[in-house]
Amino acid sequence: MTHMPEISIDFVLRLLACFVAGSFPTAVLAMRGTGIDIRKVGSGNPGFNNVLRVSKGRAVITLAGDMGKGLLAVWLVTRAGDTAVAGWLYGFAAVLGHCYSPFLKFNGGKGVATSGGVMLVLYPFWAAVALAFFAAVRLLGSKRKWNEAGTRASLSTWVLFTVLMLAAAGLRDAAMAALMTAFLAWRHRANFQRLLAPARPMTASPSAGSQTV
Repeated sequence: MTHMPEISIDFVLRLLACFVAGSFPTAVLAMRGTGIDIRKVGSGNPGFNNVLRVSKGRAVITLAGDMGKGLLAVWLVTRAGDTAVAGWLYGFAAVLGHCYSPFLKFNGGKGVATSGGVMLVLYPFWAAVALAFFAAVRLLGSKRKWNEAGTRASLSTWVLFTVLMLAAAGLRDAAMAALMTAFLAWRHRANFQRLLAPARPMTASPSAGSQTV
């Protein structure tokens, strides 16, 4: 069943529960004890990629926490008889909680890892395919030192997942996946600006003209 869920107090409370679960500030808590406020270093983003710049071990904790809260939030509130659209809406609520956490003055991460957890609970098999693709692209980007490798891997994975939904689940799930992709792309708009910015020309040092070979 894929029709719209009935709007009730119970349904709204479950959406709210997903939002609160998603708002759990994993990256900030993972950095506890280091003296580092992850919101004040690197990109300032309280998410996996920024923590990775500081500590691989704490980045793993952040990734597990961010994915886990998306997965658990949707799994815990889902009831027998819920429509596929209801599952997607629970997922959106968790991702929105991560991106606009009340614990961080309604700031937050970009939602990729949390959306990955949502992907896993809604469609485990296709999510595994998409996440394997993400890992391959992310490793390739790191090896070749791509600019904004994380952004490329994350958004291309959601594009792939949207295509998989269209082929395996139907138009409505593909539309929901496309909506998630569009939201994540919007959250990465600054990354796109850096990716598309023309390379700055190198300038010669004042003494370059006097050097001899």
